[in-house]
Amino acid sequence: MNPLIIKFGTGILAEPGGCAIDLAQIQRLASEISTLIKQGIPCIIVSSGAIAAGVHALNLEKRPNDVAGKQACAAVGQPMLMATYAKEFAYHEVTTAQLLLTHEDIYTKSRRHNAQATLNHLLTSRHVIPIINENDSVAVEELRLGDNDQLSAEVAVMMKARLLILLTSTDGLMTTLGGIPQQRIPLVTNLQDVLCHVTPEKGEHSTGGMATKLKAVEVATTAGIETIIADGRKPQQIEKALVGEDVGTRFIRPTGRIKV
Repeated sequence: MNPLIIKFGTGILAEPGGCAIDLAQIQRLASEISTLIKQGIPCIIVSSGAIAAGVHALNLEKRPNDVAGKQACAAVGQPMLMATYAKEFAYHEVTTAQLLLTHEDIYTKSRRHNAQATLNHLLTSRHVIPIINENDSVAVEELRLGDNDQLSAEVAVMMKARLLILLTSTDGLMTTLGGIPQQRIPLVTNLQDVLCHVTPEKGEHSTGGMATKLKAVEVATTAGIETIIADGRKPQQIEKALVGEDVGTRFIRPTGRIKV
């Protein structure tokens, strides 16, 4: 099927400066993706945001640092997030399907086959959008891997994706001067060349930063899958990336492994 894989970072799903679900954002993203699906382009979403939604629902002052606290927030936030997706996609006559995966579901042969078969069946169904999240409420290792970046790359490889788009709250990878972002880097052909511009910062409610995204980029591009990091708060980034317009940072197959 060669689907389009789109990863939503927490930073584009939560309200700016907070952790409540940004309804306007999800409405816009649902509209844009529904248009692609109705054009016959199979899409899969890998969505973060469950923990942040749980933080808001539980009236916590900040995101927990302990694993049990994060898992509790995910358990509360995941159904709320999916209910929002289901409602907004339903306006466009698109049905949502939830898959909660761990990396074991990708790495274990029998589980990988089952996940693959399920996703392929959903993609051949009429107007269905699979939405994947890590099974944060039970997985421990995954909470430390990078805000679904790695999982989205693994899903892209498993499904032989046509393109992987990582939507974040920055306009792709930026050059830096003294740690201050300067200019967007439109194309990267060698990941080693851009590591000097990677900063360790990450969003308040996210698990991963640019370093984890580049690790995900390496996984996908090594398998021959072009990957784009783009600003998910700008409209039409998905469609523009799909048709090859200059948005965010586009990564093609690397010439060597990276160390970040």
